[in-house]
Amino acid sequence: MSSWTLQPVGRIESCFKEKFAIPRQPGLCPSAEATLHLLPPYDQADAVRGLEQFSHVWLSFVFHETASQGWRPTVRPPKLGGNQRIGVFATRSTFRPNPIGLSVARLRGIETQGGVRLLLAGADLLDGTPILDIKPYLAYSDALPEASNGYADDGSAPMPVRFSPEAEQALAGIALRRPGLRQLIIEVLAQDPRPGYAEDAAREYGMTLYEYNVRWRCDAEGAWVSSVQAA
Repeated sequence: MSSWTLQPVGRIESCFKEKFAIPRQPGLCPSAEATLHLLPPYDQADAVRGLEQFSHVWLSFVFHETASQGWRPTVRPPKLGGNQRIGVFATRSTFRPNPIGLSVARLRGIETQGGVRLLLAGADLLDGTPILDIKPYLAYSDALPEASNGYADDGSAPMPVRFSPEAEQALAGIALRRPGLRQLIIEVLAQDPRPGYAEDAAREYGMTLYEYNVRWRCDAEGAWVSSVQAA
């Protein structure tokens, strides 16, 4: 059996600094921005010539934070509450025989001065993620609206998100530096990133977006953001 050695072509600089609260699928948080920095010898303007004609790109990447944990034949998808086991090949779990993921992102722009950078939006990638390959997204063949989603079908309504006066004040103070942070928080929490087995309504959660730590909890009315502080 043949084997291959793969070399990253770039690395991601992302607003998501930790795995928790990253959207479970790409495109769910349009305000989630990232920059793909191409690495030598691939950081050449010629390598991305023509890519600016496309609105979205496919990214093959490595689950670098969980790769050392190996693979599992069955996993517990959060979509099923974390209580039911499904075959790994019927999921998008990180615990795969080869720790490779696939994501689609909106291409906001391309910079070629002082290196090559792809400006992305709607990304679901952890900061530092190694990128193995980049391909243009083709709407006429890659989008299949008639496809079935199995157990992952999502008809649930977004969770309402509210902010404490302290959180609103903090966001107002950093609006010039991070103007889209408030909307990003709303989009992330609207997907309810809590583990499927979460039952303690009083528990406070934390997530790091850009250089800020966001503290929040859930109640009967949705998510309640209590504070936004420099991490």
